[in-house]
Amino acid sequence: QAAKSARTVVITGVPDGLLHNDVMTDILMIHFQMSKNNGGDVEEVMYPTRRKGVAYVTFEDQEVVESVLKKDEHRLEDKRLSRYYPLKVTRYCENVSSFIIYLVVLPL
Repeated sequence: QAAKSARTVVITGVPDGLLHNDVMTDILMIHFQMSKNNGGDVEEVMYPTRRKGVAYVTFEDQEVVESVLKKDEHRLEDKRLSRYYPLKVTRYCENVSSFIIYLVVLPL
């Protein structure tokens, strides 16, 4: 089994403050388990995080990460949401995420 970081993706564009956090976590889990979204078995969804509108999704298999990243457009759609929300999915990288946090928290 690949390291957890290799099986994790970063999701940005999560609508913030619309629903309870546990409901949004559930919606994200369902989205990334669906085959139409190139998804698969989800091990964990981390939401909310320290960054507004950002979630981390860890899959059970690294192959799912690759297929999720290949999908051109992820649209978060659910009957509990008033419209769809485009999500940006990127590979998790500890150095990149801390660099982004550095830029957000400490602008140059």
